[in-house]
Amino acid sequence: MMQERPKQAMRFYAAALAALWLSACSTAPECPVCPTTPATSSPPAKTASDTVADLPADRSVRPMQPASWRDLPGWENEDLSAAWPAFLQSCLALSKRPQWPQWRAACEAAKPLVVTDQATLRRFFEAHFRPYRLTNPDGSTSGLITGYYEPLLQGARQRTAKFAYPALGVPDDLLTIELSAVLPDLKHQRLRGRLQGNKVVPYYSRAEITSQMQKYADHALLWVDDAVDLFFLQVQGSGRVRLTDGRMVRLSYANQNGHPYRSIGRELVERGELTVEQASMQGIRTWVRANPGRAGALFNSNPSYVFFRESAVNGDEGPNGALGVPLTAGRSIAVDPRHVPLGAPVFLATTQPDSAAPLHRLMLAQDTGGAIRGVVRADYFWGFGAEAGDRAGKMRQQGQMWVILPPGAAPRTD
Repeated sequence: MMQERPKQAMRFYAAALAALWLSACSTAPECPVCPTTPATSSPPAKTASDTVADLPADRSVRPMQPASWRDLPGWENEDLSAAWPAFLQSCLALSKRPQWPQWRAACEAAKPLVVTDQATLRRFFEAHFRPYRLTNPDGSTSGLITGYYEPLLQGARQRTAKFAYPALGVPDDLLTIELSAVLPDLKHQRLRGRLQGNKVVPYYSRAEITSQMQKYADHALLWVDDAVDLFFLQVQGSGRVRLTDGRMVRLSYANQNGHPYRSIGRELVERGELTVEQASMQGIRTWVRANPGRAGALFNSNPSYVFFRESAVNGDEGPNGALGVPLTAGRSIAVDPRHVPLGAPVFLATTQPDSAAPLHRLMLAQDTGGAIRGVVRADYFWGFGAEAGDRAGKMRQQGQMWVILPPGAAPRTD
């Protein structure tokens, strides 16, 4: 029994630490060093103008309700071949994960299919999967659908008068504590902080980081020419940078300072500077251009700060999402993995950005984000470039979602 005491003490310490930090942060939607949803390749937030708090827990309402294929609006006319490559990417990722036995039969049955035969693909999904309507804790089935994209920035390897804004790599003093190592019940929960003497304290906020940028100069991966673009790169989580020699590189989410994401769009609305309708990514950008002297303070109202890693750009391939596979424009979504299994097909019924035109299609849950919280909640990946950015910035729609699972992965009904 004596050998068990160190482990028990460690578990007690971790639980106490988590409880202390959670209670200290209980007045905020998210908190500086509270446990956060992991995002291997995605940022704590992707939407420029909104974060959505979790609905109150109600165990009487199951988040997945059995449904029929007839419930999915437009299922009979959906172009399943357009989603097929993304589905195969999910299978590839799931084959390396513990849940693979639940997916093996369906994924292996998919290999020989001809992807241009819509009837065959429809029969495949209906034979190997079952749809479940996602339902909020209050019993409602509608939720917020936003959009994100991969922007293009202009950058350089060295700082100059033009390229003055650093995209930082992960600093050496940032600690990431995986709580599941000592408390299995805290799976996917992590704390971020730094050492101060022999104590772990919250990591620096955005304002603190930007005020001591000289300290971080050695961690600059690249320097870009626009502070607004850099801020939105952090919001989106990844982007491409064209260097002065014409080469293109990708910056992707590597870590975050542990502070909660706060929408600067919401900040401007609360100040009375923009209306809700104006608080799109485009509207925020226009405000910043008109108020350059106030931009720094606005950015600092969001204490979250994202650090990047650099990688090569492989043709038109999208950035890797939290599932570990490249995102597919128009077919990948970010979800809350507490409610929607990563890798799963999801049928989305919403409308086009800033429009009432229907947008009904089969998507793949391949990414996460700290602002993507709740059962019926998704962030739609529009792809790369200015046109994708325009659509993503305007997307703030209501929608319904059905997660599509093989029998072995189906939720319990007892």
